[in-house]
Amino acid sequence: MCGIVGYVGNEEAAPILLDGLRRLEYRGYDSAGVAIQEASGIEVVRAVGKLRNLEKALFDRPLQGSVGIGHTRWATHGRPSEVNAHPHVAGPIAVVHNGIIENHLRLRAELEKGGFTITSDTDTEIVSHLIHRETRAGHDMLTSIRRALAQVEGAYAIAVVSEAEPRRIVVAKSSSPLVLGVSRNATYCASDIPALLPYTNEMVFMEDGEIAVLDPDGFSLSTLAGEPVNRRSRKISWSPVMAEKAGYKHFMLKEIFEQPRALEDTMRGRLDRERADVETAEIGLSDEDAKAIRRVILLACGTSHHATIAGRYWIEELAKLPAITELASEFRGRDAVIGEGDLVIAVSQSGETIDTLMAAKEAKARGAKVLAIANVNGSAIPRMADASFYTHAGPEIGVASTKCFMTQLANLLMFSIWLSRRRGTLSEGEAREIVEGLVRIPHQIEERLEAMHEKISDMVREFSNARDVLFLGRGLSFPMALEGALKLKEISYVHAEGYAAGEMKHGPIALLDAEVPVIVLAPQDRHHERVCSNLQEARAREAKIIGVTTAGDAQTQSLCDAFVEVAPVHEVLSPFLTVVPLQLYAYCVADHKGTDVDQPRNLAKTVTVE
Repeated sequence: MCGIVGYVGNEEAAPILLDGLRRLEYRGYDSAGVAIQEASGIEVVRAVGKLRNLEKALFDRPLQGSVGIGHTRWATHGRPSEVNAHPHVAGPIAVVHNGIIENHLRLRAELEKGGFTITSDTDTEIVSHLIHRETRAGHDMLTSIRRALAQVEGAYAIAVVSEAEPRRIVVAKSSSPLVLGVSRNATYCASDIPALLPYTNEMVFMEDGEIAVLDPDGFSLSTLAGEPVNRRSRKISWSPVMAEKAGYKHFMLKEIFEQPRALEDTMRGRLDRERADVETAEIGLSDEDAKAIRRVILLACGTSHHATIAGRYWIEELAKLPAITELASEFRGRDAVIGEGDLVIAVSQSGETIDTLMAAKEAKARGAKVLAIANVNGSAIPRMADASFYTHAGPEIGVASTKCFMTQLANLLMFSIWLSRRRGTLSEGEAREIVEGLVRIPHQIEERLEAMHEKISDMVREFSNARDVLFLGRGLSFPMALEGALKLKEISYVHAEGYAAGEMKHGPIALLDAEVPVIVLAPQDRHHERVCSNLQEARAREAKIIGVTTAGDAQTQSLCDAFVEVAPVHEVLSPFLTVVPLQLYAYCVADHKGTDVDQPRNLAKTVTVE
C-alpha cells in the first residue's frame, strides 16, 4: 500500500518522480505529492485523487531540482485530503512514509506539549517533527533520523530530505518494503521494482532495521544502531516493456493473456521429464528435509490463500501428508500449535504481505521450517525463510492477481510432486502422467484464450447487471470457485460468493432465483456427477447457469444457459484451466460496467500494513 519514489542525481527530479509514481499506481492510492530540493530550499506540491491531478498541479507550479521524493498515499490515519497527503514538512525536513506508526497518538501529545504545531491527521507528520526536533538539538540528518526512529513503534519505510544537506536522501525501513536502485551518477529508492526499471536494473533490497544515505555517487548502508552493512546489488531481469500494456486495454487483460508464458517461465529448468521429477535445487530443501516433514501448514492471504487450498489438496493426495491452510491474519491472532517437524509454506505474490510475513516469522520462531513462494526475488518473506521457491511471472501491475496466482499454483503442484517422489507416495508412472500434462498446460490455455475472451465478452451482456453471483465447485474446483468470486468482487463491485457445491443445500440455496446467476465448475473429474446434481438443484430454483465444462461434454452443457469449454486434462491439473474463464468473466463484467479494472477502489496490490 502507498508508494515511495526518490531520486538524487543530475537530471530534473520531477519527471522521474512522476514516472515512478505512475508505475506504482497498482499499489492503490487516494492522494499524491512530491518534495523537491530547489535552490531556495524544499518545495512541496500535493494533490488529492489521481496522479493526473498532481501532474496538473506541477504544470501550474513547476519545481526544478535534481533531488526529490514522491509519494502516493492510501489513507490509514486521516481522510484523503491535500493536508493529509505526503510529503509532510517540519522546518527544513520533508518526509514520505509507508506503514503505520502505532504510538503516534502518544508522540503527537508529546510534540504538541513541546510547542510543535501538527496540521494533519496523519501518523507520518509525527515522524517529520521528531526528526526536526533532533536537528534543532544540533544533530546531522542521519543521526536525527536514527534518534527519531528509536522513538517510534510500528511499520515504516521512510525517505527524508533536508535543506541542510541538499544533495542527499536518507531512507530507512522496518516491516515495509524499500528497494534502492543504482546507476551511473544517480541513486534511486522505491517501494517496488517497477518504479525503477526504466532507469536501472541494479537493485539493493533493504532489510528491516536498516538505514541508507543516498547521493548521486551511490549509497552507504548501515543498521539503525550504526553498524555498517555491505550488500551488493542484484540484477533484475524484468524489462520496462514487461510493465507496459503492450496494446491491451488494461493490465489485467494483458496479464491474463501472459499466463501461458508465465507458466512456461516458472516451470523452465525445474521439471525433469526424463525422471518425472522436480529439481531439488529449485526447491531449496534436501531429500532428508522432505522425509522429516510430519505436517504442512500453508499460510497466505487473499488470492494466494486460494492457491494454497489447491496446494493442500495436492500435498494430501500426492504426498499423503496432513496439510492445513491458514489465513495468515488469523494464524497470527491465536496460539497455534506448531513446531519441529512442521513445514510452513508462506505464499505471497510480492513477498512483502505483512500478515504472511509476521505469521511465517512466528512459525519459524517456534521451530517450524519455512518455505517461501513469492514472485519478487529478494523480498522480505524469502529472505526470512529457510528456503525459497520463486515464481517467474514477471511484474504484475493489475491489483487483481491473475498470472501470479497461476504461477503459484504451478509451484505448489511442483512442490507436491517433489515431496511425493521423495516420500515414495507417487510412482514414476503416475508422476510422469502429471508432469507431462503440466508441460502441456500453457499451450492448452493459449489455444483457447482468444476465443474464450470473445465468447465471454458477449456472454456478460446478459449477466452484467446481476447484483449477486454464486460460484460452485467440488474438490480442486472449490478453491477456483472462491477465486472466481473474489475476482468478480474486486474489480466489478458485484457481490459474489464461492461455495463448495455440496454446501449449497446448507444455506446458499435460499438465495437462488431467476435474478442470481450461478457459475458452476463442472470439469469431468471424480466429482462431476455430484456437481451436475447440484447444478440441477440450482436450475430447479430458476437460477441462470453458466457452466465451465470439459470440451465435448454435451450432456452437462445442455443443462446450462451458457457455457465455456476447457480442454480435457488429468484432474489434478484442472485448476490451471478452469480458473481462466473465471478471470475473464470478472474482467469482462468490470469492463462492461466501466469500473477501474487495474486500480479498483479501496484496494492495494501489496498489503504491507495491518
